[in-house]
Amino acid sequence: MLLPRLSSLLCWAGLASVPLASAYDGDDNVKSIPLRTHSLSPLSSRIMLMSSQPYLDSDFQSRWFDFGGDTIVRADKYIRLTSDRPSQQGWIFSRVPLTATNWEIEVEFKIEGSGNLHGDGFAMWLTKQRATQGPVFGSTDNFEGLGIFFDTYKNNRPGTSFPYVMAMMGDGQTTYDQAHDGKANELAGCSARGLRGASIPTKARLTYFQDKSLTLDLQYKSEDSWIPCFELTAPEYNIAIPSVAYLGFSAETGELSDNHDIISVKAQNLYSVGGGSGSSGSGSRSGKGRDTGRVKRRKQKGSWGWFLFKTVLFFAVVVGGYVGYTAYRTKHRYSRF
Repeated sequence: MLLPRLSSLLCWAGLASVPLASAYDGDDNVKSIPLRTHSLSPLSSRIMLMSSQPYLDSDFQSRWFDFGGDTIVRADKYIRLTSDRPSQQGWIFSRVPLTATNWEIEVEFKIEGSGNLHGDGFAMWLTKQRATQGPVFGSTDNFEGLGIFFDTYKNNRPGTSFPYVMAMMGDGQTTYDQAHDGKANELAGCSARGLRGASIPTKARLTYFQDKSLTLDLQYKSEDSWIPCFELTAPEYNIAIPSVAYLGFSAETGELSDNHDIISVKAQNLYSVGGGSGSSGSGSRSGKGRDTGRVKRRKQKGSWGWFLFKTVLFFAVVVGGYVGYTAYRTKHRYSRF
């Protein structure tokens, strides 16, 4: 009878290792839960990012993402959407849609190459379409949903410094203004000189509160220093992302080229407790922590202590179960006599 008990205890200990909700941006009324279905990390970071999935599993497949085009996966380092070669296109898209109403996605990426001239850039997608190669940074045109374009090559946009990061909300019918670097489609954007070939990990953090706000922050000047790119609020701006939208990334090169690498993706669901609402979460971004003093960083305090506690608890349960099982066998053996 002890074996079922031991199994139950082990299952309970395993549940203890599931990531719990944590406070978001210093607001105890807004919590975050990791979304493993839309997160990725290299194997070398697996211990640190327990809430993420590795690029590939033991069968060299990905459970939650599809890859295509010229994409190369190096399991311990990066997902390379394009190599530093001309005329390449690559993409990666989630297999399941992102159905959370409020969420945040943090992406670490790297853009670099050998030449003085480079291009073209990469895109982050939250669209109804998925896994379709095309002319817009390696993915399909006339998309429905949100595209964030990290454009490194200037075609024809006077007065704009590149690299340039911009958002476009596609309606399924509008064509991307390729000749003018998306000028006719721009919902919001910012110049980000230093984004390509930065000496620190480059990151983008996209935060969405349904029907309330859409915010993009960038890190490329110094670590843990986030630079606001844009912050859009409804109803002034159309920020209605489709309820069924797939998360994806794509890149392309033309005559000029670059390595476009995705290092990690950290997605999390945001929700309110204690009578708060999504708007309270959005409002919490008026705290401290950005370069402009507007966003608080997440609370990380106690995370290692909790991890250590769970580890000790797990081994305590295993040892206790083994001792109990040994005692049971001994008692059962002598009971025969």
